[in-house]
Amino acid sequence: MLTRLMLPMLAGLLLGIRGGLATEPLNVLFIPIDDLNHWVGHLGAHPQARTPNIDRLAAAGVSFTHAYCAAPACNPSRIALMSGLRPSTSGCYDNGQDWRPYVEIDKLLNSHLLDHGYACYGAGKIYHGSYGNTDRWTEFHKSSNTKLRRHPTAKDDGVGGIKFYPLDNSDEDMPDYKNVSWAIEQLRREHDRPFFLAIGLHKPHMPFSVPKKWFDMFPLESIELPPHIENDLADVPPEGVKMARPEGDHAKILASGRWKEAVQAYLATIAFADAQVGRLLDALEASPYAKNTVVCLWSDHGWSLGEKEHWRKFALWEEPTRTVYIWKVPGLTPAGTPCHRPVDLMSVYPTMCTVLGLPRPAHVEGADIRPLLANPQADWELPALTTFHRNNHSLRDATWRYIRYAEGGEELYNHATDPHEWTNLANDPKYAPVKERLERFFPARNAPELPRVR
Repeated sequence: MLTRLMLPMLAGLLLGIRGGLATEPLNVLFIPIDDLNHWVGHLGAHPQARTPNIDRLAAAGVSFTHAYCAAPACNPSRIALMSGLRPSTSGCYDNGQDWRPYVEIDKLLNSHLLDHGYACYGAGKIYHGSYGNTDRWTEFHKSSNTKLRRHPTAKDDGVGGIKFYPLDNSDEDMPDYKNVSWAIEQLRREHDRPFFLAIGLHKPHMPFSVPKKWFDMFPLESIELPPHIENDLADVPPEGVKMARPEGDHAKILASGRWKEAVQAYLATIAFADAQVGRLLDALEASPYAKNTVVCLWSDHGWSLGEKEHWRKFALWEEPTRTVYIWKVPGLTPAGTPCHRPVDLMSVYPTMCTVLGLPRPAHVEGADIRPLLANPQADWELPALTTFHRNNHSLRDATWRYIRYAEGGEELYNHATDPHEWTNLANDPKYAPVKERLERFFPARNAPELPRVR
């Protein structure tokens, strides 16, 4: 019988035999980014986005151009990815639901790696809030706080709940900068076993507030608003309109006349986050681990900035569900080859197991995308699945997005002709076969909602 003490030796054996070739164990640099939508340079979603470092990682590995979250909110997205359990299985559908009494800590990805010989280091936002920052880490770093101050040029702190303003601080004052500095120290250290280094960047999460120099990169008069049309919600069922809440954030932004300021602030905050990614990549490339470290970068969900009269995440359309998702695996991923197959972030856990040569736990849901890492043009039949609250699901394949709500409302969009989802085709009988083909991918079981604790 294997004991826990024997597992590191077994891990070394498994790691050393991949495809019949002897290799050294692979380390992992794991980079979650909070609230980053697809406004990155290589995806071309916003022409003014400046993300040279995320783009250079994409050029060195495989970027998934159509990747989607498991849930469009921080807490359910992250616990789904890190536990391998979809929201419809765990019952964790939204923020404010504490999953810990219902999901065993030993099922988490960091626990699995720790139990198989990895040293697991973490900093920043990996799980939502304090959830998951348990003793199942070799070390979890908490940076010191520095008081962040609004720059004298800031009018105020934003419009209603949409917070944005420049800071009168240096980059070095920012928590993300400090956490990356700690990660750089780990990359400079000598390690006696393979490591999993998870560095969660909090920006561009609100408030969209970073040092003023980042705002200066995006002159306000030049800012382009995202594509939008008037009355976009006219053909959306009541359940979708309720998620959009057009009478809330969007109405306030329009009344304020400050839509461009919010977009400027989001672009500035993305640029700051990208610079931290660059610091991590530079440190990895300068380290002894450059050639035997997997890099996996992902954003936990998208973000809307007025598309469909909606702001934030918390909805099932393209903007709040689409993420940035990049893998670089030594000896496996072809450099600079994008993958256009639709995938969701439930693929992280099973793929990490396969890439590292570790067993996949029986509870883990989601698709192993290793075949797409090796050949981004490989055949792929599965659509990406996103869930927001019980029985509300969205499916995205190469052409279609199909949303079905708990109350029965539906939306169907043809992305080949309608990339901004302006025309809902769900009630057109002509497209019934499309819905019938996709609906088999909706979850058969939808667990009750976990209790809300806040």
